[in-house]
Amino acid sequence: MSESAIRPALITGVRSNSIAAELGFEPGDSLVAINGERPRDLIDYQFLCADEVLELEVLDAQNQTHCLEIEKDYDDELGLEFESALFDGLIQCNNRCPFCFIDQKPPGLRASLYLKDDDYRLSFLYGSYLTLTNLTAPEWQRIEQMRLSPLYVSVHATEPEVRIRLLKNPRAGLIKDQLHWFQERRLQIHAQVVLCPGINDGAHLTQTLRDLAEFRHGEVPAVTSVAVVPVGLTRFRPEEDALVPVTPAKAAEVIKQVQSMQTEFLGIFGSQFAWLADEWFLIAGQELPSVSHYEDYPQIDNGVGSIRQFLQQFQQAACQLPPAVTPARRLSWVVGNTVEQAFQPIVTRLNQVLGLQINLVALCSHYWGQTLTVTGLLTGQDLLQGLQNRDLGDALLLPTVMLRHGTTQFLDDLTVADLQAALQVPIVLVGGGAADLIQVCLQVFHESC
Repeated sequence: MSESAIRPALITGVRSNSIAAELGFEPGDSLVAINGERPRDLIDYQFLCADEVLELEVLDAQNQTHCLEIEKDYDDELGLEFESALFDGLIQCNNRCPFCFIDQKPPGLRASLYLKDDDYRLSFLYGSYLTLTNLTAPEWQRIEQMRLSPLYVSVHATEPEVRIRLLKNPRAGLIKDQLHWFQERRLQIHAQVVLCPGINDGAHLTQTLRDLAEFRHGEVPAVTSVAVVPVGLTRFRPEEDALVPVTPAKAAEVIKQVQSMQTEFLGIFGSQFAWLADEWFLIAGQELPSVSHYEDYPQIDNGVGSIRQFLQQFQQAACQLPPAVTPARRLSWVVGNTVEQAFQPIVTRLNQVLGLQINLVALCSHYWGQTLTVTGLLTGQDLLQGLQNRDLGDALLLPTVMLRHGTTQFLDDLTVADLQAALQVPIVLVGGGAADLIQVCLQVFHESC
């Protein structure tokens, strides 16, 4: 990519007491170059800032150019925060996967919700999954030179014809050659399989897991873990996609199949290697595996073990709970209905605190047309429909996982403020940890009720 295509990196935050703050950086400034090089992204920025002497070219909010020279310790950070991790734009997907969630959205939402991320840099920085089908030779070279590892790869199937069918891209059939590329360079990936009944399940799933396990051998395994995730479908998907939802019977079948292979892998690698997303057990109505099953939670960001970890964290944090709270408060905690049964022990324990009453409201998403819905897919419209005319008590506890990162917007563009105005009840956002839930119940409402 030519340097002219790289935009100056817009600065949105300057950490207090940082080098950047001492230099007078302000939000609205833009970073143009470091030591004469224009950073393409946050990876370049971090790499270039590792030098002890930096020459910075900066564009201020009035479009005036400034050149600064600083000396710092090798590991000192500047303290800048940027509008985006990508200064030269998003590398978008060139596949046409029928199960793609972007293509299962209704028309009329803001344009950014239809961008298809398939960018290896976001994979390295944040653990988002990519398919490897759109990488050019220079990008492969950059991954090797900068040792961008691990990456997170949506494999789905290792048989070329099956993966091509799923991604609708002839380059999808190169996946095993690409895995050999990682193996030869001692670079690593975490893999995922989105399982679509009738397409990449059954014998195809077995073949995929066995093929991926071949890349688990060696001092530096090329494939370190695999997550098997059920396909998620919405009512907006194309009618001709030939996809069917995962039924409880199918979920039980997949659990049995993968657990058998986990036992096999455990004997070979000392690790279960292939992991089932929590949704399989919730759909099947089965008990979640124990804490010890998940080892070091290698795929927790993919929904593997996140519920079990939350339950464990709550159990440990419950020692903070007092015998009683004053003033008394009634709170409604809204979640997706897939976790309703799993979270009942949490509600029972909270309600043992005298003066504290938690009402768990478990909803499905009529917006997406789902009968079983994870919490993160509930929209503002789902909440309006499911909570209107209910007695929600003193406040509504809303998990932040429902909101777009860094915003108060739901996936359907409604905001927390919109919801609060419509329901006429205070809304308090709850972070992802069990301690956050307890803190909200004990502290926030002690002050505000």
